[in-house]
Amino acid sequence: MAKVESFELDHTIVKAPYVRLAGTEKNEKGSVIQKYDLRFLQPNKDALPTAAVHTLEHLLATYLRDELPGIIDVSPMGCRTGFYMIIWDEHAPGDVAAALTKVLRKVVETDYVPAVSELECGNYKDHSLFGAQEYAKIVLNAGISDDPFRA
Repeated sequence: MAKVESFELDHTIVKAPYVRLAGTEKNEKGSVIQKYDLRFLQPNKDALPTAAVHTLEHLLATYLRDELPGIIDVSPMGCRTGFYMIIWDEHAPGDVAAALTKVLRKVVETDYVPAVSELECGNYKDHSLFGAQEYAKIVLNAGISDDPFRA
């Protein structure tokens, strides 16, 4: 059976919120892709409501691309405790944490959510800017670490 990196992570010892490099892949031509775990809430203790996670997905997908070059995708975790980010090239976890902090500050201040019409979104009725902003505040107040195992 294939090994899945996130299933190998001991979710009982990590301390959210954090940014964690979950993997780096290099191909034979030298191209590099990294996968980041952008954990907002403590696993098995809390979860983002679907409307808030959906709105955060739209905002992160837009604003993180303004901060970090080469983002391929930002997607919510099925457990709804955070997001995965796939990005070209190598980026330091501290740089990703700083970019995420900057983006969450933008989320708190925004009055616009991109791509929320029926034409642009597959579930356009399920969004909450209020919820996204409240959870962004929670993460910012807790502080985003680049060490998921901090004491």
